[in-house]
Amino acid sequence: MTNPRPFSLSLKIVVVVAALFGLLTVFSGGMALTGNKEVGNAVPFVLWFNFIAGFAYLAAAYGLAKRLDWGLKLSIWIAIATALVFAAFGVVVMQGAAYEMRTVGAMVIRTGVWVVISAVAAKAYKQFT
Repeated sequence: MTNPRPFSLSLKIVVVVAALFGLLTVFSGGMALTGNKEVGNAVPFVLWFNFIAGFAYLAAAYGLAKRLDWGLKLSIWIAIATALVFAAFGVVVMQGAAYEMRTVGAMVIRTGVWVVISAVAAKAYKQFT
């Protein structure tokens, strides 16, 4: 049985972005966690979340590529979870913890990317249901 959802250009783009983002996240997170990359004042729970999330990014890319409902749901949950971790990071920083400014930028990018991926995928899925 073929998937009833055509593979739109916008969905193709978000699948590629999600997959590349996942691969880069797993690689850079793995390097940081194994000490092969200088992380400075990294906040450990953010570092671990991002590394583990990289695998979820890859799973979401697969689900979206197959145009499966759980792929869209996972992308939405990734966006929500990333925003919540970003908020928790903000609380930790406001309590005076040392942190790297690049973490702020990275979390802005991660949150934004997954909000856009989720929105574009939701639009593509809705268009063909």
